[in-house]
Amino acid sequence: MTSTPGDIRAQWAEHNPDLDTSPMELVGLLKHATGLLSATVEPLYAGAPLTAPEVDMLIPLRHATDPFIARTLARRMGLSRAGVSKTLAKLERRGYIARTPNPADRRAALVTITPAGAAAVDDLFPRQLAAEVDLLSGLGDDREWVLEALGRLVKAMEGRASRE
Repeated sequence: MTSTPGDIRAQWAEHNPDLDTSPMELVGLLKHATGLLSATVEPLYAGAPLTAPEVDMLIPLRHATDPFIARTLARRMGLSRAGVSKTLAKLERRGYIARTPNPADRRAALVTITPAGAAAVDDLFPRQLAAEVDLLSGLGDDREWVLEALGRLVKAMEGRASRE
């Protein structure tokens, strides 16, 4: 028998009544939704030249009119600079991005997508979008409500995260 987030919350409340377990249900649902999304998208990348996270990194570069710097990508994507730098190094070695010196800041390279990177995104991303459309099609008329609620959630979380 599988425990629900509510069951687990009740168990913690019984074990430690002073512990604030209020985030558990929401965070549990977010993790479950993320897992379902990953389970839907990841098979599309089996045998592909890029992983889903690598395509996510290339998407902002695909139609950019100006080069990015890694720190801007990290901030936009909510990722660590170290993680972004590591992924960019892999993409550069495989010819999907190019990094050139930044004349305005010698510490930060300018990142652009290569024709090979653009072709890979153009091939893989439409398939990912189609899978996401199918996965989310059950929302129907609730789609706008869910978008608004998730937007409020992200805004609240960003406000708290920026304080730290």
